Amino acid sequence: MEVQIFGVKKSAATRAALRFFAERRITVHFVDLNERAASIGELRRFAQKFGIAALVDRDAKRYAELGLKSAMLSEERWLEKLSLEPLLLQMPLVRNQQQLTIGAAAETWNAWYAAAKS
Repeated sequence: MEVQIFGVKKSAATRAALRFFAERRITVHFVDLNERAASIGELRRFAQKFGIAALVDRDAKRYAELGLKSAMLSEERWLEKLSLEPLLLQMPLVRNQQQLTIGAAAETWNAWYAAAKS
């Protein structure tokens, strides 16, 4: 089993996800969004499953700084904005093959781990 985690090191939820998989000795490919932005295609994969609203962290400080509370953007424009401004994302974004989660999803991650062990 190998997972890919998109997030930033300052995010408590991202650190919790990294710790969760490390404790279970699961190989993790960590993408620090401050160093390398997620591609629009990668973000689109999450948006198709959960919707664009699930990707946007409306409580984020950066969301308020950019004045997006009244923004009416298309899905494509949101994807561009999220790619350029990773601090607007709900974190972490976790991918295990074709399975995806947004935010802390320990129950789902446990299910992945159990399925991989059997």
